[in-house]
Amino acid sequence: MRRFGVGLILWVLANACRAMGQEWLATSQTHGFVSQGFVLTSANRFFGDSEDGSLDFTEAGINLSTRPFGPVLISAQGLFRRSGEVNPKEFRLDYALADYTLWSDVQGRAGIAFGRVKNPYGLYNETRDVAFTRPTIFLPQSIYFDRTRNLGLASDGGQVYGEYTTAWGEWSLRFAVGWPNGIQDKEFERLVVSRNLPGRFKTRLSYLGRLTYESPAGSLRLAITSGQVRPRYDPKGANPFQAGETTLVPVIFSAQYEGEKFTVTGEYALRFVKLRDFGRFLPDRSDTGESYYLQVAYRILPKLELVGRYDVFFADRDDTSGRKFAALTRRPRHTRFARDWTVGVRWDISRSWMVRAEYHRVNGTGWLPVSDNPDPNAREKNWHLFALLLSFRF
Repeated sequence: MRRFGVGLILWVLANACRAMGQEWLATSQTHGFVSQGFVLTSANRFFGDSEDGSLDFTEAGINLSTRPFGPVLISAQGLFRRSGEVNPKEFRLDYALADYTLWSDVQGRAGIAFGRVKNPYGLYNETRDVAFTRPTIFLPQSIYFDRTRNLGLASDGGQVYGEYTTAWGEWSLRFAVGWPNGIQDKEFERLVVSRNLPGRFKTRLSYLGRLTYESPAGSLRLAITSGQVRPRYDPKGANPFQAGETTLVPVIFSAQYEGEKFTVTGEYALRFVKLRDFGRFLPDRSDTGESYYLQVAYRILPKLELVGRYDVFFADRDDTSGRKFAALTRRPRHTRFARDWTVGVRWDISRSWMVRAEYHRVNGTGWLPVSDNPDPNAREKNWHLFALLLSFRF
């Protein structure tokens, strides 16, 4: 009887594993993408030596997903990215998570995810990797900074979510707790302490949440995002700075209307930034940054789209001209703001191929990557940017 019992248990386990394996294979999906860009600027550098024309803008990724059994989803993506001196050549695990649906019916669902999870930030952050899902080659830099992309993109931790449909529309809530990626990137250090020193920032437990409403017809989306990130600086060697702390609190209001041919999108953000305990070479201070953009896309043909955008960034809403900052630091005023007029065109050659072109007229250098432009006095206030992008997906 004991042998029979052991054999029965082994038989049940073997069949369960076989069934799970069959489910795993039946639900597995693999997708990927490759994008190559060209960037030309009249002055300043953006994604490489763009003043002479730069091809240092490459994105390639592959993602896998499967459902080993009903409520569980396992998904991961590996990414290669090259974007000038910010990311010369970077291979990274973009995200890797296990998602468990706790409740699901016709009115909605709720669940929890663990691992390296995308941050619920604004309208575009969770899909910004794939060029096909972005409204333009470069997202509005006033809110979706490419210079600190890794910091905003994903966190190692957990996320709870819920979606519920009513007669007035669908509501969804996502709340994430974890340790943000990108805190140790040299670009983030240069933004805070102005140079790359032996010390480094250490990530700490952070929070981020987003509440979204979508109208019954799906034409209107409204959202509010907020959270807190508190990286701490660990000085090493001959370092003029002490063990200081940075507190970042973003608040983003998002709205999007999608009609038959027009899509109108706007987002407004406040960024509460506090620096303290870095020592006499970086006095304690608190700034409130302000950003907003308005974007209109028009589909001329099913495969051809035009887009226009006005994008504004202020590092300090109480010093929008940068005069106070320049008087205190003797650095150019234009490093504290940027106003960007953008026009672009998208052509979907096929379901797998897409080509884009866009032009930016920029006043200010507030969101330029420090790694590409280390000398603030060498940056020019008024400049132009032209970009091309060829993308493939499967």
